[in-house]
Amino acid sequence: MDRQFLTQKSRHVDLLNKRPWKSVVPASTGNGDERETWGKKVDFLLSVIGFAVDLANVWRFPYLCYKNGGGAFLVPYCIMLVVGGIPLFYMELALGQFNRKGAITCWGRLCPLFKGIGYAVVLIAFYVDFYYNVIIAWALRFFFASFTDMLPWTTCDNPWNTPFCRPFDMPDSNSTGNTSAMAVSSLGGGEDGRFTSAASEYFNRAILELHKSDGLHDLGAVKWDIALCLLAVYIICYFSLWKGISTSGKVVWFTALFPYAVLLILLVRGITLPGSALGIKYYLNPNFEAITKAEVWVDAATQVFFSLGPGFGVLLAYASYNKYHNNVYKDAILTSVINSATSFIAGFVIFSVLGYMAHSAGRPIQEVATEGPGLVFVVYPAAIATMPGSIFWALIFFMMLLTLGLDSSFGGSEAIITALSDEFPKIGRNRKIFVACLFTLYFLVGLASCSQGGFYFFHLLDRYAAGYSMLFAVFFEAIAVSWIYGTQRFCNDIKDMIGFAPGLYWRFCWRFAAPIFLMFIIVYGLLGYEPLRYEEYEYPTWANILGWMIAGSSVMMIPGIAIYKIIVTPGTFIQRMKILTTPWRDTQALANGVVQSESTQVRLTTPEETPGPEPVEV
Repeated sequence: MDRQFLTQKSRHVDLLNKRPWKSVVPASTGNGDERETWGKKVDFLLSVIGFAVDLANVWRFPYLCYKNGGGAFLVPYCIMLVVGGIPLFYMELALGQFNRKGAITCWGRLCPLFKGIGYAVVLIAFYVDFYYNVIIAWALRFFFASFTDMLPWTTCDNPWNTPFCRPFDMPDSNSTGNTSAMAVSSLGGGEDGRFTSAASEYFNRAILELHKSDGLHDLGAVKWDIALCLLAVYIICYFSLWKGISTSGKVVWFTALFPYAVLLILLVRGITLPGSALGIKYYLNPNFEAITKAEVWVDAATQVFFSLGPGFGVLLAYASYNKYHNNVYKDAILTSVINSATSFIAGFVIFSVLGYMAHSAGRPIQEVATEGPGLVFVVYPAAIATMPGSIFWALIFFMMLLTLGLDSSFGGSEAIITALSDEFPKIGRNRKIFVACLFTLYFLVGLASCSQGGFYFFHLLDRYAAGYSMLFAVFFEAIAVSWIYGTQRFCNDIKDMIGFAPGLYWRFCWRFAAPIFLMFIIVYGLLGYEPLRYEEYEYPTWANILGWMIAGSSVMMIPGIAIYKIIVTPGTFIQRMKILTTPWRDTQALANGVVQSESTQVRLTTPEETPGPEPVEV
C-alpha cells in the first residue's frame, strides 16, 4: 500500500476520532509476508453466500413455513433473524476481518481464557465434514443415474423393487401416501395394506440398501458406487481448496451462482404445472394462531441460526482474507438477506411441485409434504419423473443439489485449514499435503456412511455433531465479545475498519438479545430431548451415549483449554485471570503504546487511550 493512501486514511480516521495519531507502524502476519486477500470482493461474497445457502434452504425452510402457520411463520422467522441471526453473523464477519486470523488464533488473541472456543468450532466443523459430503455423494449418484432413457425410480419392475411398490402415477386407495409410506419402515410393509413409491424404494433399496441392515450395529458391506461418488466429491474439494482462496474463490462463481439459475428455471416450470397454485396456497396461507406456540418460535430461531451458520468458524476464516477497510457491515446485511430470500423463494419451487403431485395423485397436500433427504431424494424426484423432459429436469435438479452442497463443504474445510494454518504455521507452509491428508481421513471415515447401514451412522452424526455443541460455542462467543472483550471496544474496532461504529441496536443485540436467543434454543431443545430414533428403529443406549460424547468433546474444549491456561499462567489466581482476559493487542500497547492488527492498516492508541489491566466492560 502506498504512503499517500496510508496518510489519507490516517487523516480520515483522525477526523472521526477527534484526536491525533501517535505514529504509524506497519504490521506483519508473523512470517514476514502479508496475508493473502480475495482477488475480488465478489469472490468473498459468493463464498459466504455459497456457504450459507445450502441444502437446508431447500429441504427444511419451506416445510417449516408450511407446518408452522404458512405466511404467519415469517413473523417469528424475521424477528429471530433480526435480533439473533444477523447480529451473530455480523459479529463473526467483523471479528474475522479485524483480527485477520482463523478461529483458534482469533479467540486466543481476543480473550486467551476462551481460546477453547476456537478449538471447539474447528472440531465441530471437523465432525460435520465426516457426514455432510455423503449427502453430496448421494446427489452425484442420482446425477449419474439420470443419464438414461428412463429414470430408474419411475417403474417398479427393477431388481430392487418389492411387490408393494407402486409408481407415482398409480395411486391406490389402500396407500397411505404420507411420509411414512416414503420411509424405510414401510419397506417391509404391505401386511397392513400400505404400499411404497417407486422413488422411495429406489432411494432406500437401490441407493442406500438400508433393508440389508438391522441397525447401527450392523453396517454391512460398503456400497462402492456411493464410495466412488464420495471419492469424486473429495477430489473436487481438494483441487478447489489446495491453493487456498485463489482457487476456491474462482470455483464458487459456478457453485454459488448455478443453484440460482436452476431455482429460477424450476420456479417457472413449477408454477406452470397443474395444481401448483394449491401447493403455493398451503405454503403461504397464514395461520396466526400457530405462532402463539413456543415450538414455532423455536423452529424459527433454529432455522435462522443453522442457516446463517455462525459457529463453524467459516465466517471468521473467510472474513480474515478481506482487506482491512472492507465494509463488512454492508456485506453482513447483504449476504444474510440473500440467504433468507433464497429460502423463501425455494418454498415456491418446492410447494408448486408438491401441489402438482397432490393434484395428480388426488390426495391432500399434507400427505406428500415432507422435509429432509426424503424431500430431495424421494418426493421431488418422483414428481420430476412424471414431467415431460424428465431426464433434463433430473439432471439440473441434482446438479443444483451437488453445487449447493459443495460450496458449503468448501466453507467447513476452509475453516479448519485456515484455523490450523494460522495457529501452526508449519501446516500453512505445507497446505497441499495437509489438505490431502485431511480429505483422506474424511474419506476413510465416510466409508462408514457408504455402507448398507451407513444411513444410521449418518443420522447419528447429523443429530449430535453440530447441534447443541455449536449453540454452546456461539453462546460463549457472544459472552466473550460483549462482556469480557467489551461491546464498546468491539464497536471501536469496527469503526476503525469501516469508519463508523455500530449503533445502539447492534450493541443491545450483542450484549443481551443474542445470548438470550441462543439460551432459548438450548434450553427448549434440552427440555424436549428424546433418544435418537429413525422411523421405527430406536437407537440403542450406547449409540446415544456415543452421540453425546461426540457433542461433548467439542464443547469441553472451552473449559478444558481455560483450565489449562489457568494452570500454566504464572501469578496468583487474580493475576492469572487478568492476564487471560487481556486481549493480545493490549499486551502490545502496554509495551510501546502501539496496538497492532494483522493487516497493513494499523490502529494506534495514545498513552491516555491505552486500556488498563482490567479488560472487563462494566
